[in-house]
Amino acid sequence: MSILPHGISATQLFVSLPVLVIMLHVILITVAYLIYLERKICSYIQDRIGPNRVGFDFGLKWLSFLRGAVGLGQPLADGMKFMLKEDYMPKSADRVLFTLAPATIVIPAIIGFVIIPWGGYIEVPTMTVPVLGEIGGRALLAGANINVGVIYLLAVASLGVYGVVLGGWASNNKYSFLGGLRASAQMVSYEIPLGLSLMSALLICGTVLPMGVIEYQVQHGWLIFASPVAALLFFAAILAEANRAPFDNAEAEQELVGGYHTEYSSMRFALFFLAEYMHMVTSCAFFALVFLGGFHLPVIPGLGIEDTTLAAGLVKFVVYFGKVLLLISFMMLIRWTLPRLRYDQVMFLGWQTMIPLSLMVLVLTSVMVFYEKTAWYEMLGANIALVAVLMLIQPMLPKYKVNHRVPMYGSRFNPMPGERVTTAAPSGIATEDRPVEGSLPAGDTQVTASV
Repeated sequence: MSILPHGISATQLFVSLPVLVIMLHVILITVAYLIYLERKICSYIQDRIGPNRVGFDFGLKWLSFLRGAVGLGQPLADGMKFMLKEDYMPKSADRVLFTLAPATIVIPAIIGFVIIPWGGYIEVPTMTVPVLGEIGGRALLAGANINVGVIYLLAVASLGVYGVVLGGWASNNKYSFLGGLRASAQMVSYEIPLGLSLMSALLICGTVLPMGVIEYQVQHGWLIFASPVAALLFFAAILAEANRAPFDNAEAEQELVGGYHTEYSSMRFALFFLAEYMHMVTSCAFFALVFLGGFHLPVIPGLGIEDTTLAAGLVKFVVYFGKVLLLISFMMLIRWTLPRLRYDQVMFLGWQTMIPLSLMVLVLTSVMVFYEKTAWYEMLGANIALVAVLMLIQPMLPKYKVNHRVPMYGSRFNPMPGERVTTAAPSGIATEDRPVEGSLPAGDTQVTASV
């Protein structure tokens, strides 16, 4: 007699428990090294070296061969620093909510991955296991195989806003409060285009089962080709949901010091930091599931739904996780390439551009599904036609300029009578690539400087 609740398979539970434990540690280690990766990408873009000193020698001579190690020990050093720092709390802060906020934001981020089918189905041999009894048959290589997996992920991801709001409110700091207000308004706003673009994809697939979405793409092609507009809207929305640039107004250092986690230090601050990268992992895995075919890769054999060996499952996991890492790297490139949008521009983009556009995509997809024109080339043609129509009507739409230039008397834009405004550098040294050594062509006067 089985002791499991009705509807839970002993075979699936036998697979899900180790997957949960293993993937939890894989994601935690990945998050630590994603911070290292972001620092490296930032340094390369800014023509620097980045972390390259800290290794794994721990000051011990017999481990001297691990010194340096391309800076791979930096995440461990950062973790030790966070644990050893003073855990500061302002006097006027709400002690309960101040402590609850980091946990409230990190828990939804860490439990969202459970429905991701990392390796598809595997065949479990028939055997008898203590407590579970006799098992055997097909099981999904995921933390949980539930019918409403996509709905679960959306529900869990939306809970992260509570940690942001609590952190901003409990700190009793005006900058933290403003950061919490910004983040909550932004996350609520961008959940609308995220949900609408996801509905467009699910309409095409006809299922909310994660494996059902992958199976459809294996048979009919990835949805990023069938519905590129929905994919673009979805990716922009997950950037805003994770408070990533160019939507990181909740922690704009130039305006809000650090935003909703200004007053946090030690491991409380580290939890906010980890939650952001965990959200990136989960949201990129969600994007890969919906628009990139999950573990499917046409050029590699043995990645079909019918391949259910453990080796095939591991290869599928590597492919899936590789897609996730590539998407996260692309997010990092966006952060260090694009400037931050003003907060009014963020809200304008969400409410007056992305929400109407996602509604149009949803209506277009509904019409195409109704007339059974869901082949990837038919959907792609419909998306191209939609973009063409929008480009034609865009010049006819009313334009609102909300930030007018103030004519400040005596400024460069409003000079005094008879004043000549010069914005160029007074000498050639400002435009010189090497002002000390000089890099002018031979024969010209070299620009030199003395110390």
